[in-house]
Amino acid sequence: METIVIRYGEIGLKGKNRMVFENALIRDVKERLAHLEDVTLNRFHGRMYVNHNDYDYEEVTEILTTTFGIVSISPVTKCDVTMDAMFETAKAQIEELLETTPKFTFKVECRRSNKGFHLTSPEISKHVGGFINQTFKEELSVDVHHPDVVINIEVREKVYIYVKSLPGLGGMPYKTAGKGMLLLSGGIDSPVAGFLMAKRGVQLEAVHFHSYPFTSDRAKEKVMDLARTLTKYVGEIKVHSVNLLEIQKAINEHCPSAEMTILSRRFMMAIAERIAKRRKYKCLITGENIAQVASQTMEGLTVTNSRVKLPVFRPLIAYDKVDIIKVAKKINTYETSILPFEDCCTVFLPDKVVIRPELEKIEASESLLEVDDLIYRAVKEREVVILRHDD
Repeated sequence: METIVIRYGEIGLKGKNRMVFENALIRDVKERLAHLEDVTLNRFHGRMYVNHNDYDYEEVTEILTTTFGIVSISPVTKCDVTMDAMFETAKAQIEELLETTPKFTFKVECRRSNKGFHLTSPEISKHVGGFINQTFKEELSVDVHHPDVVINIEVREKVYIYVKSLPGLGGMPYKTAGKGMLLLSGGIDSPVAGFLMAKRGVQLEAVHFHSYPFTSDRAKEKVMDLARTLTKYVGEIKVHSVNLLEIQKAINEHCPSAEMTILSRRFMMAIAERIAKRRKYKCLITGENIAQVASQTMEGLTVTNSRVKLPVFRPLIAYDKVDIIKVAKKINTYETSILPFEDCCTVFLPDKVVIRPELEKIEASESLLEVDDLIYRAVKEREVVILRHDD
């Protein structure tokens, strides 16, 4: 069996609640590894270790580095509790690093939970560091403050040594911060917004709006592809697919054309809230960004907010577009988001839209519509799909 050590960051700062978050992370990791045989997870002295067969290494690594709450992981080599064994194991790991990195600085850090061993942690660090420095004096140098590589040694019933570190996603364990309903479009922003909220521990469901048959089946499938990509990080997402066409036709017939976008947005928020409340979700999540498009002015966001009572979280509100794209590329949603399929916002799109709406005027226009009936039918006739990463 091979071993990987898991490190977490913010969880360790939770004081008396730390165990709650550690247990949530353990639960999440076990669920994500459950399909692999002979893979086990252990917790020992503030560390988590995954034991696995060597042929599962790539898949285990992929799962752990896409699990929220994990800051980094390292493959571990175990050896006997002797100084000679530590010397040889550390030497082998350094030799492997030198195959790709010809020179670097290092230091040794040791944690000795096995108090039966005759040397203390500082003494072990000193002896191993001296041995490595002497063995690789041409390639390595010591830097105890800002080393390129840290040789970690943990002395337990066996000695665990690791030097490589693979970055994780960080954040908080999934499903530890309540439930949020994501308004998921086919654009770049909303999948990134969902990812960032999930990274903070918020459990996701999604509502997607389309205008079929004015928008195509492929446009709907594009959104489902984005949701499938998010399941890599959250495991499962339920997507509520709502046809907005009847509502848009009513707005087009009875209301000023310049108000189409803001009125449609208010209906989307109201429908998403109705579904969220039925599902006992506590907030709405959108990919809106201040001043990115004409409808996302401060006045526009205020008018859409006024339509709902649930809190609306906008994690991208102050992001530059280039930073949003950077995250989208990192989580592999960008290439799908830029596919040229239409969305419901392009239906009945007027030549000119109101960019600084006044609530009184918008509510007056809404009063010309059968608002409750339109919302009721849209919610009732929605389609629901559950997407899972392992499907």
